[in-house]
Amino acid sequence: MPATLPIDFADIAAAAKRLDGVALVTPLLESDAINEATGARVLIKAECLQRTGAFKIRGAYNKICQLSAAQRANGVVAFSSGNHAQGVARAARILGVSAQIVMPADAPAIKTRNTKADGATVIAYDRRDANRVAIAGEITERTGAVLVPPYDDRQVMAGQGTIGLEIAAQAEALGTKLDAVLGPCSGGGMIGGTAVALRHLSPDTEIYAVEPEGFDDTARSLAAGKRVEIDPPAASICDALLIETPGKVTFPVTAALLAGGLTASDDWARAAMVLAFDALKVVLEPSGAIALAALLQHKDRFAGKTVAIIATGGNVDRQMFTDIISAD
Repeated sequence: MPATLPIDFADIAAAAKRLDGVALVTPLLESDAINEATGARVLIKAECLQRTGAFKIRGAYNKICQLSAAQRANGVVAFSSGNHAQGVARAARILGVSAQIVMPADAPAIKTRNTKADGATVIAYDRRDANRVAIAGEITERTGAVLVPPYDDRQVMAGQGTIGLEIAAQAEALGTKLDAVLGPCSGGGMIGGTAVALRHLSPDTEIYAVEPEGFDDTARSLAAGKRVEIDPPAASICDALLIETPGKVTFPVTAALLAGGLTASDDWARAAMVLAFDALKVVLEPSGAIALAALLQHKDRFAGKTVAIIATGGNVDRQMFTDIISAD
């Protein structure tokens, strides 16, 4: 483990103590049907069953619970396409802190609705011509609220890394050695934190970041050895993974610890959602299914191996999910 990374295993272990009784220990699920479809032994880390339907409460709570009383009095602000919004809103509600969330106007309705239900104020913006970072920055300057970034923050990344602690412990309980772990990647906080935990507990396990095709800024940056900004296509159904460059805080971690980056198409994301529903009876949103999608799309690469898949979220609008699972 490089000595100069922004977080280490002790940070994640400390986060796990703070999250005890707050974040759920989500199950590691296995299905014969998924094993047969991929040619591998596949263990699904079902963060879609986490509080708020996604993993984000881990990092949000770890950040907010460490604020001083004076900082809490000014509230928190975040920007998010939806899952981080819900994680911040729920963590703030638990801790009695006010929250303002900058969200795209076209975010899935379920994410906006759930964020408001936890008491947060939602500030909508048009992602085509407005800058969510600038909007959040103006709020922090005007109100003194503390920014809770979705990924580019040490405390947030450490909280997300508790997923890796659980995966390692659950695999050990099953008596199995993990050859690889695949997880969705937006700015790199979750997969980076998870990599720190797994490098300590399961050093021979290869860890891969997975992104939608065309939004592969992390894969390109890993290949280049530096942060690369991309000009992505207009859209993907993976609404939680649509950024142009990896985080400044997170990239040194992913560059040091990941085996590489993979991509999956929207069509494979849909297929993964169908397979997860049919085989496990769990609901995944497209972004939450992208790691399983990559395993399906690149199954020859992992044939015969034991692979953990991080299914990060299940917050998908009912109509989209209905359309996808009934398409075939």
